[in-house]
Amino acid sequence: MRVIDTAIADVKLIEPVVHGDARGFFFESFNQRQFDAAIGRQVRFVQDNHSRSARGVLRGLHYQLQQPQGKLVRVLQGAIFDVAVDLRRGSPSFGLWLGHELSADNRLQLWLPEGFAHGFLVLGEYAEVLYKTTDYYAPEHERCIRWDDPELAIGWPLAAAPTLSARDAQGTALRAAELFGS
Repeated sequence: MRVIDTAIADVKLIEPVVHGDARGFFFESFNQRQFDAAIGRQVRFVQDNHSRSARGVLRGLHYQLQQPQGKLVRVLQGAIFDVAVDLRRGSPSFGLWLGHELSADNRLQLWLPEGFAHGFLVLGEYAEVLYKTTDYYAPEHERCIRWDDPELAIGWPLAAAPTLSARDAQGTALRAAELFGS
């Protein structure tokens, strides 16, 4: 696997080594030893989540204040614009976001550690997204930052207004949100 640094030091793109021939392809989608070495710390994943979403669906920006989750995100079918927002007060990249296209074709994965909000926009007809998490889902601790917060000014590649859940439509502005750190 190849690890690609991003504009935010702790967020990484992971590119697998793909072996292909006339029959198709094969790649290791996850290897604990290689991942830990690449990230520079031991990471323990406890839960896998799988979602399918239609064109124009925007999910996020989600995070858990207690039981924070690091996430390793990949796309099984389709394509998404995947976004990470640094919510760690005191971090040099606090309040900054980055976005990358993840797709079944490019096979890239995005690692975002604990302390980040996460969201994505479906770019094609639909997308199936699989992500590993470092802690269990705890709905009582989940929070949501507004996807369209003008302070963040995320450059979502929107062709029309996104389809949101009721909860995501009621997200909190970054300025008023509960955040990580003091």
